[in-house]
Parts: sequence; structure tokens; C-alpha cells
Amino acid sequence: MEDDQPAPAADAVNLFGFSPRWWSGPEWKRTNEPAEEPEPSHLNTFNSSGMFHNVSPDKLSVRYVGCGQHGYDVGAVQANCPAPTRRIVYYFEIKVKNAGQHGRIGIGFTPKEYDLRKQPGWDPNSCGYHGDDGYLYHGSGKRYRFGPTFTSGDTVGAGINYAFPQFFFTKNGELVGNVVKDIKGPLFPTIALHSQNEEVTVNFGKQPFLFDIKALELEERQKVRVLIEKEYLTPTVSVQIIRSYLLHYGYQDTLDSFDVESESMHPQVTRENGVEEEGCAYALRHRKILRQLVKNGDIDSVFQKIKEWYPQILQNDTSVISFLLHAQRFIEYLRNQELLEAVGYARAELSRFFPIKSYADLLEETMSLLAYDDPQKSCVGYLLEDSHREYVADAVNAIVLSTNPNMSDPRNYLYSCLEKLLRQLIACFSQRRALNNNEGQELRLPVELEINHGSG
Repeated sequence: MEDDQPAPAADAVNLFGFSPRWWSGPEWKRTNEPAEEPEPSHLNTFNSSGMFHNVSPDKLSVRYVGCGQHGYDVGAVQANCPAPTRRIVYYFEIKVKNAGQHGRIGIGFTPKEYDLRKQPGWDPNSCGYHGDDGYLYHGSGKRYRFGPTFTSGDTVGAGINYAFPQFFFTKNGELVGNVVKDIKGPLFPTIALHSQNEEVTVNFGKQPFLFDIKALELEERQKVRVLIEKEYLTPTVSVQIIRSYLLHYGYQDTLDSFDVESESMHPQVTRENGVEEEGCAYALRHRKILRQLVKNGDIDSVFQKIKEWYPQILQNDTSVISFLLHAQRFIEYLRNQELLEAVGYARAELSRFFPIKSYADLLEETMSLLAYDDPQKSCVGYLLEDSHREYVADAVNAIVLSTNPNMSDPRNYLYSCLEKLLRQLIACFSQRRALNNNEGQELRLPVELEINHGSG
């Protein structure tokens, strides 16, 4: 097999995507999870109206130093980065240390190129709550009666609710009100001062907020949950989804217990199952045995059973499944602290995979286990964890399912019905975020629902 050639199309594991993405280590997570979203931490002293305000050395307090004689003598300052969007809510607060001569203090959100000689809300695509009159300004200077004024000693907050797109504002730990967010981001937390001696301190979350933002977040999550729970699933659908998952992964013992319990609770539902699950039930007993052997680390018996039951699977000795099992056998030697045996096995069995470029990264991580006195505590220690055996067991399970002669497309058995539904749910969340300017909490399987295949 040439080193730049892919595995044969008949290799179902390769079709199913276990190569190279079956690998469960840190590198996989780095390439599949989004980069951490930066959060505002201090005030931006470079992009500001400069001559009208003075920012403290810690960049968390600002004082007005102008005269405030003209309408645009505003001293506005933004946070160092925009409000993060991949969440349900974002929030920050200011403490009014001195309301100054007129208390013309504003708090809100503005775009990056905003004219910082203007209060938030005076220009399009901005929104601000103002302390001298309690009005809400929402683009082009349009103002609305909104809430109470605020002055020295008051704590005022501004936030964005991405679940039901709104700006909201608080005073002294109480919600003042909200307004529909019809402005697209990125939006920067913004503070503005406009009369002598005004001074505020900002809290971007390093200190506890006066307003209970966690309670608001929980309330918004509950609203979403209520909407979801209004959608009713019949017992038939629920039972079939669970059974298909257990069948797909070969958890026969768990399936038998589940059927007993289901029969007592929903006898009609259990009797309705059968015909549609025939494909998922293919080779159930064999798959159960193979999974248990992998979980026990008995890879030699896995090879023996596959050659006995499904010899076609290992006909290509450089296929993905062959590499995966040989790599796991090498790992099992190291788990048992049989170093010499591991080295000998690598020379005898793993060496033939070295010229194949598609295996290079995986081989490097596997072989690097030899470099550590305590490989379990190393950066590749995940290879020695039970969860890694589960990935190998899943690959073996998938390729056995692919041998089903009644299956038209082997890729149909990569995921169970439950996982297909979850992936569809993720796609729907992504589409919803796209329609909402990519704002709002993301739904990702590794975070929201880690599917760990337990014993069956």
C-alpha cells in the first residue's frame, strides 16, 4: 500500500470517520473545540476620547476631566474587547463613586468604531441608560422613559440576553428593565461621563456582582426548557430511541434489563419493537463479546474472534482497524508495564504502519508513551485510560456492523438514532445562531452531553 494512498473504500472504519478523528486525546480536542472566547477585563485607554477623561492605572476606574460645556464634550471609554456572544447572557457593572456636577453618566454598548465623544445610544447601533434623566437612548439619540436616575453610591449594570435578544439594565441589584436588541455586534461595554468630577469604577466580573446574574441566567435557561418540554414524545418513540442506542453499541445485558422494565411500564410499546431494529441487532452477541474483550484489554482474543467470525475485516493488514487494534495491543503491554514486550511488538507489528503518512501523528503519540517514566501522567496519558478502550471498542463495533449483507450504505451505522438526533439538534442550534448574527449559547456534544459508553 502506497504511503499517500487512502485506505480502501471497503474499510468501513475509514468510511465511518474513525481515522483520524477517532483519536480522543488533547490534539483532537484542540482542533475540534472552538477557541476560548475572550472576555472584557479592563478599559481600553487607546481607543477613547482622551482629553475628556482620565483612566486609572489599573484601567478599572475613569474620571471626567473636561468642562462639559458642549454637547459632544463626552468622555466615553470602551472595554478592551467586545462582549462575548457564545453564552446565554453577558453582564457588567459600574459603581458611581462621584456623580459630579450634573450626573451625566451613561452605561451601555457601542460598536468598535463608535464616536467616543458621544454618549452610548446617541448614534446608530448603540444603546445606553443615562443617569441624569433615567432615559434609555437607543440609536440616533432616540430616548425613552425607562427607569430611575442614578447618582453617587449607586451600582448600575448593563447586559445582553442572547436567548431572547434584549439589552437589560439594573440599579443597585434590581432589574430596571429591558429593550429588544435589534443591533448587530460585536458590541463593546461602554461607559460615558459628561460633567465635572464624575467618576466611576467598572466591574467586569473579577468581583461579585451586586445583581444576581446567575439567577437571571438560570431563569432564561428555564424558559428554554419549558419550550422544549411542551414538545411531547410518545412512549413508543422514546423506547425505540433508547433500544436502538443499546442495540447499536452491543449492550445486550443492559438491553435485556431495559426490555424487562419497559415491558412492565409500556407492554404495548415493547411488543411493537422488532422489525425496524433488525439492522441494529445484527451480530449483537458477537459485538457484545468483542466490546467486552477490548474493555478488558484482551486484544489477542479480539484478533482471534474477528479472524474466526469476520475474516474479511483483517484481510488488509494496513487498514485502519488493523492499525487501531495493533496500536491498542502495544498500549496494553505498557499498561501492564511490560516494556520489553511493547518494544518487541512495535518492531514486529507496528513497523509496517510507519511509511503510511495518514498514521504518522497517531503513531507518534502512541510511541511517545515509551519516553516517559510515568506515561499515565504525561500529555499522552489519555491513551492508557479506559475511555480510550471505549473508542477502540466503538471502532470494532462499527466495522462489524458494516459487514451486514443487508446494509446498503455502511455509513448508516456510524451513529445510533439517538446520536443522529443529537447531531441534528446541534445543526438546528447552529442555524438558529446564524440567523441571530451568531450570538447565543452554542450546543456542542463534548460539552452539553458527553456520551460515555458504559458496560452492557
